[in-house]
Amino acid sequence: MAVTNRFDAIVIGSGVSGGFAAKELTEKGLRVLMLDRGRMVEHIDGYPYDGKPAYEVPARNQMPKPLMDSDYFIAKHGYVSPSNRSFYNDDRLNPYAFDEGEKFYWIRPGAVGGKSLIWGRWTFRWSADDFEANKREGVDGAWPIGYDDVAPWYSYVEKYIGVSGSRENLPYLPDSEFQPPMPMNVAEKWLKQELETKFPGRKLINTRLSNMTEDKPDQNRSKCQFRNQCGNGCSFGAYFSTQAVTLPAARATGRLTLRSDAVVTNLEYDAARKKVTGVRFIDAKTGQAETVQANLVFLCASAMASTQILMNSRMGGGGRSHFDASGTLGRYVMDHIFRVGVEGDVPGMTDMIEYGRRPGGVYVPRFRNLKGQEGVGFRRGYGYQGSARREPMAPVGFGKDMKHGMRQYGPWKFGMGAFGECLPYADNRVSLHTNKVDRFGVPLMKFDVKFRENELKMMADSRIEGEKMLKAAGLTNVRSYEGEHVPGDAIHEMGGARMGADPRKSVLNGWSQAHDASNLYVTDGAQMASVSCVNPSLTFMALTARAADHAVRTKPWA
Repeated sequence: MAVTNRFDAIVIGSGVSGGFAAKELTEKGLRVLMLDRGRMVEHIDGYPYDGKPAYEVPARNQMPKPLMDSDYFIAKHGYVSPSNRSFYNDDRLNPYAFDEGEKFYWIRPGAVGGKSLIWGRWTFRWSADDFEANKREGVDGAWPIGYDDVAPWYSYVEKYIGVSGSRENLPYLPDSEFQPPMPMNVAEKWLKQELETKFPGRKLINTRLSNMTEDKPDQNRSKCQFRNQCGNGCSFGAYFSTQAVTLPAARATGRLTLRSDAVVTNLEYDAARKKVTGVRFIDAKTGQAETVQANLVFLCASAMASTQILMNSRMGGGGRSHFDASGTLGRYVMDHIFRVGVEGDVPGMTDMIEYGRRPGGVYVPRFRNLKGQEGVGFRRGYGYQGSARREPMAPVGFGKDMKHGMRQYGPWKFGMGAFGECLPYADNRVSLHTNKVDRFGVPLMKFDVKFRENELKMMADSRIEGEKMLKAAGLTNVRSYEGEHVPGDAIHEMGGARMGADPRKSVLNGWSQAHDASNLYVTDGAQMASVSCVNPSLTFMALTARAADHAVRTKPWA
């Protein structure tokens, strides 16, 4: 097994957190090795179906039933199409085990860039209340930091990546450093007026997206072209991804080395010094193991993968992890609960259609359990993500009449889905299998994570309130649905190595720094002590930039 020490820092993972860690550390003068288990995807050249119409994509970009039936997991639950399937993990090659009674959708990427290639790009700040809620409610796991600690780093990240949105001055959904918003279409503008008139205090606002509406020539990025093909990769660099933004910046320093197909198994540890000494990984192509040493490690492999690496970092391959003196490693796993939707028909405006294909829509921010409005039968709250649209008429009949009919459009429709907050529960946990390993010898993960009564009551309320709002606004044929609620399904999994002020109750401190190893930072979703009800990626990036600044200033390896 080779041992090398040519780097100041190692970054594990290349998604939104890992990409930002590599950028920040290299720009601050460190020689960085980035390791990612996925295959290499280069910006532009790695997007074979970018800009392709459906007829130039296999199966017209619809997953064929034989492939759906044969695929172990991703084709059924991973929002996959033939045009982006290569960005996802191959679950037949790299499966994870389902034991009796387990149900968790672990939807993993399989390429350098991680989830930055496949994310939905909804970009929100957390509010002060989001950071304070655990402590205020007496929920286990008070945050050791608050909004004011993160706010300057939100601004730093937003200015760099480009976030489009509208300023609303809402205390429970702080504004970002915005580029101009993507405009609402005519039906959404009408609905905004009707909803806000009928429900004072509730808002319908522009989506906040990391899809740019202004060019960034200094980054060789162009504004969004309104193609709504983001999941295929964007050669314009119009949305934030590692490939388009942070990887070029890190490479430009001349201090980055990137290894794809590098499967990290564990961290090497010096118990006497309480320091990480190296990272062990296996080359997925050759099967050869290697240990690389560095003064500093940023673990950004995604919440569950980072937790797995930490749990597998233990004496002689057995016993408790080096990083679990608190006994909380693997616990307090959370995800957003969703699969509740409501939709209806918008009256009139049939002489207009929308120009282009926006990648976003509109947002109804949280209105439940805000300060002074508590007492609805559950804790925390939810928001709705939605849009209005007109779709071409379906084919009816044959020949000339059918073709003519398909040139027409149906009525305006509006639909929205709720995303709700999951509370942190100590017994929502993951662990390592005692007798099942992957092809690299790493113990597979066991999942014991469930949504509870609070989350289910929240979703029931979101369905009732959603119907009420659309009906009162004047939509017709209003209907709602509720699917099965499975943790992991929102792909917003968080927790497992939460931060906290007390080393006896948490894995990390308020700088995302391990209590049991001062030169280890974990800056992806694993660090989160709660999940808010808004999308988390912006917070991951802000905390990563903050942690990198702290690491370089304090030099914890010294």
